[in-house]
Formats: sequence, structure tokens, C-alpha cells
Amino acid sequence: MEFNWMTAQEAAEAWGITDRRVQILCANGKVEGVLRLKRGWLIPKGTPKPADGRATNGRKPTKKNESCMPSIGKPRKDNE
Repeated sequence: MEFNWMTAQEAAEAWGITDRRVQILCANGKVEGVLRLKRGWLIPKGTPKPADGRATNGRKPTKKNESCMPSIGKPRKDNE
């Protein structure tokens, strides 16, 4: 007998994300056709991974300002 459902763990493996993230997506209504059974989720097989709707701050990542970091092993330059 073949079931047309997958668990959150099976969906996580198929979608390449953690099972906790799948649970959050299900709880927030981002996955269509899910069923909540006691403590678990049943997701229809073949359901595509929902888009990642988490907000970003819009800033580009920056490198640490290395000029503020003391250099180990290099002599200090004295200002004259």
C-alpha cells in the first residue's frame, strides 16, 4: 500500500532544509494541503518547497575593518 503523504523529516530531506524549518513553514500556512496529526505534520508527496519569505536587512555583508585590529608580530609604527 502506497501513501501519498510524507513526514516533515522526509520533506526536509527532499527540500534540503531542516525538519524544524519544515515544521515552521507548515505551522505558518506556507505549505499547501498539510495535515496536523497530534505532534507531527503530513505533507502531500510532490509538494514543492515554498519560497523563503524571511526578511533580510537589505545590507551587503561587509568585511571586518582590519585596520582596527592589532597586528601580532609586526612592529608598531611610531607617529613623529
